[in-house]
Formats: sequence, C-alpha cells, structure tokens
Amino acid sequence: MAAEPGIRRAGSTRSAEPETDPAGEPTAEPGGTGRGRHPVDETLPPLKMVTSGLQHVAAMYAGVVAVPLVIGAAAGLDTADTTLLMAASLFTAGIATLLQTIGVWKIGARLPFVNGVSFAGVAAMTAIIAAEGGASGLPVIFGAVIVAGLLGFLISPWFCKLVRFFPPVVTGSVITLIGLSLLPVALGWITAGSADAADGASMRNVGLAALTLAVTVLLNRFGRGFLKSVSILLGLVVGTLVAIPLGMADFGGLREADLIGFPTPFHFGAPQFSVAAIVSMCIVMLVIMTESTADIIALGRIVGRPADERTIAAGLRADTLGSAVAPVFNGFAASAFAQNIGLVAMTKVRSRYVVAVAGGIMVLLGLSPVAAALISAVPLPVLGGVGVVLFSTIAVSGVQTLVQADLGKGANSLIVAVTLGVGLAPEMAHGFYGQFPDGLTIILDSGISTGCVLAVALNLLFNRGERAAPAAE
Repeated sequence: MAAEPGIRRAGSTRSAEPETDPAGEPTAEPGGTGRGRHPVDETLPPLKMVTSGLQHVAAMYAGVVAVPLVIGAAAGLDTADTTLLMAASLFTAGIATLLQTIGVWKIGARLPFVNGVSFAGVAAMTAIIAAEGGASGLPVIFGAVIVAGLLGFLISPWFCKLVRFFPPVVTGSVITLIGLSLLPVALGWITAGSADAADGASMRNVGLAALTLAVTVLLNRFGRGFLKSVSILLGLVVGTLVAIPLGMADFGGLREADLIGFPTPFHFGAPQFSVAAIVSMCIVMLVIMTESTADIIALGRIVGRPADERTIAAGLRADTLGSAVAPVFNGFAASAFAQNIGLVAMTKVRSRYVVAVAGGIMVLLGLSPVAAALISAVPLPVLGGVGVVLFSTIAVSGVQTLVQADLGKGANSLIVAVTLGVGLAPEMAHGFYGQFPDGLTIILDSGISTGCVLAVALNLLFNRGERAAPAAE
C-alpha cells in the first residue's frame, strides 16, 4: 500500500515513479540539460541564471534593508552609518544564501533558498538599544547574536527532528499561513509614500502597483521560455520606468554612494556580552529556527524534493552559522525569506544555482554601495505589485498541500481554522500583543512561529500525534 504523501525522512528510499511538484507536474523539465538530474540541481544558460538571480534580489531587497533602517533610526545613527548597516546586511545575506544553496559539508539545505535579515529580532534589538542608550547598544546586540547563532548551530541536529510532526494538515496550514502573513507586507509597500498613508494608498500608488501586477501576470501567462521565467524582473523594470516621469523613482542615492566599500569588521566596536541580551536573542533564534523549518518544508514541497531531517538540519546550520558570522561584518541574524519561495513557485525556476547567483549579486551589492543604491531606486508600490502575486502563490501552494490532508477527516478542518486565525492575529491587528511582556511579544508577534507551534500541538491533541509518513518504498 502506498504511504500517505508527507515529509520524507532521512534514509527513506524514493519511489520509482517520477516525482511531481505540488501541482502534479513532473519535476523533470523538457529539454533540460541535466540528463535526469533533479531540476533543483540543474544549471541554466548564463543569461537566464543572471536574470533569474536578479529577480530574487529584487524580491527580497526591501526586506533586507528594512531591518538596518529601523535599527539605525533607533540607535540614532547618521546616514553614513545607516548605509553601512544596509550594505553589511546585503553582504552577510549573500554569504548565508551561498551557504544554503551550494553547501559546505553538512551546512546548507542545497535548495533554492534565499537568506536575509530576520524581522523576528527587531523588537528585542530595539529594546537592547533603549536599555544601553543609542549606538552603544550595537556591540551588545552583535555579541548576543554571535552567541545565539552558535547555540542554534549546536542544537540544529536535534531541532530538525520536529519534521516528524508535520503531516500534510500541519504543513499545509503553515504554508498557507506564510503566504497570507506576507500579503500585508505587499499592501504596505503599495501604501508607502502616499501623502496620508493612514487613510490608505493613493490612486497613483495603486495604479502603479496594478500596472506592475498586470505586466507580471500577462508575461507569466502568455510568455514563453525566457520571457516567462523573468516575468517578475520585467514587471519590476516596466513599473520603475513608468514611475520615473511620475516622479516616483528616487535615484538621489546614486550621487552620494561610493563605488566600492568593504564592510569594516566590528565597525561599531568589539562585541559585548550581556546575559540579558543573550537570553533575549536566544529566544529570537528559536523563533527564527521554527520559521526556517516551516519555510524549508514549504520550499521542499514546491520544488518536488520533500525535506527530510538531514535537509532541515543542514538548512538550520546555514541559518545559524550565517547569523553567528554576520555581526563580524556589522550584520544581524539571518533567516529564510518566504517571499522568494513564492517566486520559485510562480516562475517554476527551481535551480539552486540561480539562487546562488542571487547570493553572489548580494555580496557584490554589499561591496558596492552605488549598485545597492541603484536597486533601491525601485519604488515600493512596484515591489508591492509583484509582492501580491508572489505571496498569494505561497498560500495557493499551502492549499494544494491541504487537499492531501482530507479536511473532512477528524478535526483537520478545525486545526486549519485555528492555526490560520491565531497565526494571522499579529498581521490583522498590529500591536495585538502590545500589552504582553516583552519576552512573550518576541514570540507571539511572529504569527508564522505561533501558528506553526499551534498546528503541531493541535495535531498531537486531536489526531493522536499523527505524523508525517515516510516516502513510498
């Protein structure tokens, strides 16, 4: 009897039948150059590798630079030091992405995975800055991130065993939650820059986002070959070109940016180790590892290579090692970027080497502030237009997984409903947990982590611990 579709465990054998993606399509690409090699491990023509890699950079750029902007403002840094934090975040995100995609030893999931600065630590880091008094809090943050990253690296082999508690009802709920949780981010990008953002997005912002979305969707639907695979990048280019005569694209940063600038190690001083800060960042690291576990499972299903315990452990090692190294170059804790999972799902470009190229581009952007300034000129409403379809695609992948879960069975539909309801609370009502202690807020404000833990707990309670089935022999 064939086993129920689920997460493959380490050591299980593969079915002799061709693998399919969540949509039921074969993973082998017609005319591919891999001669039976899985699409994840294929290399593409150089032009397609570069353009597809640029798409990934464009999709995650705003998320990477947002955290250093917030931390820089909280620490009272000037423009030069804030720019240095942004470049450092790009540089370290590129290194972590290369670790994830190419892999070294048992480090790296070897999936098309983009790593970037995690939002999970913003609340904890701003609290540390407030306690230490401005920029003097940065060395304390860096010391805490180094310790938390090393701790996460050490516990990865045990943390990855959580995968056995992710049957389709849990996996589908979490993947759907990831997509729905990211939608407010895209809508916030569309609203950004409006004269009165509190009253909603301006018609001009919505029009620009809608044009970008339309170009992206039409190219993806009716384009063929190369045009289809770079539909996101072309949508961003068209949207930006239209924004220029409207005065919505700001290229002023190009005049002030240096051509080359290597992130100076420990620019803000040697790391300091505060027990309270370390405990706080260790909690954040557990949250990051939970989110990354869910993201690795989601991406594995989308690319047709379900993640086993070894894959998750290797992915978590890359996350945590990248986090431990980042503070040396003035960077912050790294985690998987869910928006790029949507890009993989939409374009069907599953090669990890494409994302490795994206990692290389991020390293170069971190070493060239002028190049980073050029990418940052893409207006946020343009990013929001492509974000709507990217993040919705993740949610659709989750629904496809839920189809396998038989929602009419037992309490499965109830598990999905409660997971989505509770997990979306921080996104639907900002400040929902504002009256809670800071330690709890760090965890609860990450709706993905909260929903993930809740889905696992409810499955254990209602389905008597139903676990992910191994792959069919």
